[in-house]
Amino acid sequence: MTAKTQNFPFGLALVSIIFLAALNFGHSETTVPILGFHGIIDPQNNNIKSVAIPEEMHYSKQELEKLLNDLIINDYWFLSTQDLYNFYLTKSQEIPANYRRKKPIMLTFDDGYKSVHTKLLPILSKLEKQYGQKVKIVLFINPSRLEQKASSSKTHLSCEEIREGLQKDFYDIQSHGLNHRDLTNLSRREIVRELLHARTILRRCTEDLDPKQQVGSHFAYPYGAYNKQVESYVSRYYLSGYLYNNETFDYTCQQNPYQIPRLIVNYNKSSQQIIKMAKDIALINNQACQQEEKGQGVRQRGLGGFPHERLRTRRAG
Repeated sequence: MTAKTQNFPFGLALVSIIFLAALNFGHSETTVPILGFHGIIDPQNNNIKSVAIPEEMHYSKQELEKLLNDLIINDYWFLSTQDLYNFYLTKSQEIPANYRRKKPIMLTFDDGYKSVHTKLLPILSKLEKQYGQKVKIVLFINPSRLEQKASSSKTHLSCEEIREGLQKDFYDIQSHGLNHRDLTNLSRREIVRELLHARTILRRCTEDLDPKQQVGSHFAYPYGAYNKQVESYVSRYYLSGYLYNNETFDYTCQQNPYQIPRLIVNYNKSSQQIIKMAKDIALINNQACQQEEKGQGVRQRGLGGFPHERLRTRRAG
């Protein structure tokens, strides 16, 4: 075991505590933190290398359970993508009375790793029994493996596992593209295939459990990469699009539904960095919203994101 691995649980404990403090510190009635996770590991079993993604993208099973406990105790409301769309983006529905005093948050997990099911689903069931509250998580999945019926992936979710989490009402199943390809590098025909085929496979896997066809209705850009052409095609087939860009969502600014920001969560950020990130982001969001309120924003209110947004974001995602 390396020194880095030995320090892993302690460092994550600091991250979890400080991150929660940052969320509480930076929370206002107009912001919704959207956290972006990937795989989950169990450092106590020292199986970091068993998941095929870079080590810095993992998150500890033990620390995630502590974080979820704290969020429940502090009265957070775990949003689905459709919740965000209905209540905060389009405001087409009123927030239910029993949620109006709760603090909204969204937990997203990219790429459809099996560790979410094997390590997190039991925790979600345990927390429901303990608190009587269901923690909803959003899975942005690349479903190309689901077509390979003979395949039994050791690293990625099967259709049966997706269905189990959906049936228990813990999973919100959404699209991350068919093969996790950078859409900005593809032809128009390839983009359409990545978008449409992913949605088709996800809905075929879950259709009897999803009468409203909410599965595969929202999209997370692979690598967080997008441009005008990609956004245009995503808007044809999905209700919203999610970035991976270390921004927080402030619904008073009426952001572009295809540029929804997410915070990058991994164990590499120190406690000081997380505090600074939360404060800086809260300040930027507040200033941008004030500019839009005064009519001084670069974009017209309701037609796009914040003035400081980049058109194309390249992050791991």
